[in-house]
Amino acid sequence: MMTSSHSSIKSPVRPRVAVVYHFFAHYREPIVERLARSEVADFVFFGDDHDYESSIKAATFSKEVKFRFCPTKKMFRSVMWQSGVLRLSFSNQFDQIIFLGNPFWLATWVAAIVARLMGKRVLFWSHGFLSPPEGVKGMIRRIFFCLAHTHLFYGRWAKQHAIALGWDPQCLHVVGNSLNLETQKTERSKVTTEKVAELRKNLFRNPLHPIAFCSCRLQPSKRLDLLISALGLLYKDGVPVNVLIVGDGPCRSDLEKLARDSSIDAHFTGACYDDELLARYISASDITVSPGFVGLTAIHSMTFGVPVISHSTIGKQAPEVEAIIPGITGNLFTLGDVADLARVIGLWLRRDKGKAETCAACIAIVERFWSPTFQQEAIERAVMGYPADDLFFFRSKSMRSLGE
Repeated sequence: MMTSSHSSIKSPVRPRVAVVYHFFAHYREPIVERLARSEVADFVFFGDDHDYESSIKAATFSKEVKFRFCPTKKMFRSVMWQSGVLRLSFSNQFDQIIFLGNPFWLATWVAAIVARLMGKRVLFWSHGFLSPPEGVKGMIRRIFFCLAHTHLFYGRWAKQHAIALGWDPQCLHVVGNSLNLETQKTERSKVTTEKVAELRKNLFRNPLHPIAFCSCRLQPSKRLDLLISALGLLYKDGVPVNVLIVGDGPCRSDLEKLARDSSIDAHFTGACYDDELLARYISASDITVSPGFVGLTAIHSMTFGVPVISHSTIGKQAPEVEAIIPGITGNLFTLGDVADLARVIGLWLRRDKGKAETCAACIAIVERFWSPTFQQEAIERAVMGYPADDLFFFRSKSMRSLGE
């Protein structure tokens, strides 16, 4: 059982914190830049300069970010090693270490144990328990998570699972996840009704039909076949819906064929990293649908005021599904059920609530709970040794900035 670290380890007035990640993805630039300018703690960042799976672009930082290179390498299967991490545990330059909370990283096991023995405060930044741990893997995960004094979880479901397992709620901070909100807000301000109408006209034969959107790597786990099949059912019922899919991957040709066979007007853009164009794609859409699981796609979509539909099996979801409030910022369907997905999409497209109200709700939930500002406040609260208090964020700066 996890016990509170606050009584046994005192944080200095200005903690010196090492943040150890495998690498920092491009979408982490805003939160890293914010922490680098923190007024309450000194943060230094350690990681590789590229994704070990070579599928995600690495971040580039300003000179204000103290970044130190720590290379990673695959040992076997998903088991990884990260060089240089153990030295941090012995170093007297840091009072606390925030590790990526992944039990497949063997160096983290050793480094976390050594750091504790050296009197350092250990924090894990992770998804946590997406579902109750079971079997041998579950036992290993429970042991691993016990190595940290404090946890930084992406979502509240992970916190609830940990509490049910006996963890001290005061040591479980929900820090959310985020994208480059400021850049996206700038792009959002540039989108006009005329630009949206022009894009819809250029992409589809009938631009007046509603558009279902998804942006992801086109691989089996995303289950975009469910989306196209569901739209096929709606088409047979006299509800034509266009589909706009951004991304590339091994399933693209099969999905294109399925769309043709289902009489769906589909546009596949391929991979796109242009913020301005992505802003127009999302803004031109009526809904975002992510049938396999939904991650930061939900946050990206809602930043532009577009609601999100995904499945309701929380144990097989990413934490960002928590941004979906049924009937307000999107909806949920039964995992793997094409008919139910078609029903949910149809209900959403036929709903009476105004688009402006939905748009405002989507933007509000991102700015409150899925922004770099929210993350910074939550992480700073954790490293200062304050007990986790979810209600704190309803009184936070990010909330006050909305005039509440």
